[in-house]
Amino acid sequence: MTDPLADLSTERSDPRYSRIDRLPTEEVARLMNAADATVPTAVAAAIPVISAAVDAVVARMKAGGRLFYVGAGTSGRLAVLDASECPPTFGTDPDLVQGIIAGGEPALTHSVEGAEDDAAAGAAAIAGRRLGALDSLVGVSASGRAPYVLGALAEAGRRGALTVSLSCNAGSPLSGAALHPIEVIVGPEVVAGSTRLKAGTAQKLILNMISTIAMVRLGRTYGNSMIEMSAINSKLAGRAARMVGDITGASLSVARPALEAAGWQVKVAVLMIEQGLGPDDARALLDGHGDNLEAARATPAGPGERASEDARGA
Repeated sequence: MTDPLADLSTERSDPRYSRIDRLPTEEVARLMNAADATVPTAVAAAIPVISAAVDAVVARMKAGGRLFYVGAGTSGRLAVLDASECPPTFGTDPDLVQGIIAGGEPALTHSVEGAEDDAAAGAAAIAGRRLGALDSLVGVSASGRAPYVLGALAEAGRRGALTVSLSCNAGSPLSGAALHPIEVIVGPEVVAGSTRLKAGTAQKLILNMISTIAMVRLGRTYGNSMIEMSAINSKLAGRAARMVGDITGASLSVARPALEAAGWQVKVAVLMIEQGLGPDDARALLDGHGDNLEAARATPAGPGERASEDARGA
């Protein structure tokens, strides 16, 4: 009986690493570092297909769609991690970018036996979230064969959602199931078959690209500033104040009180400082320009807005 996984590059054993259990720690570390250094080159080769996938995802998100990631094991944990970082980084609704892992929440910290092999559960997870024609699903699997992910992709496609796959083997079943197949060939791992290493690093880099570029295209940044981030701790509050100062040229002694009055909304604080407005009028100006800070900054506040601010300050 033949092993269907034996020929996968992510499963093969590399003889260069066959004695790592007998090598000094520093030498093992150098071997791992050298192996990791090959990952960005592999990712770079896939940038054209990554870019096409991102543009397709963004087009649907601009029309009101959501972005989903689905994976099992390491791939699933990386999927959930990237999705969970969008709300604090870009101020998104938690429903906009969602991560799904085979086995559910318990699988984030423990192995859930058989979860990866359940294609029906993958399909059910997609049906339960009611994916539709405006939504996008990125299926993540190092081998490109995880039944759970394949089931999810098939159900998403049946519902008319955009399907993207991310795998680390060429010509995988996952690639055949997606409209936008992304293949990043990283080769055998330092520890044979441990795809949390190079394959996991490649997946993390690409998920970073997908979510970050999507948020830039959706206007969730201003230049390279995270103007929509949630200032939920002292570090982020300080970052927000510096951001307002950088955009407006104001000192921190001016930026921070403005932010506090603006409810820690960076865009509102910027307009308050530059236009001499109160929080409500600054929000109204921003709303009047589709929440686009650049457009709002280019429009001087009307005399009525300034007058209402003067009245409040009288």
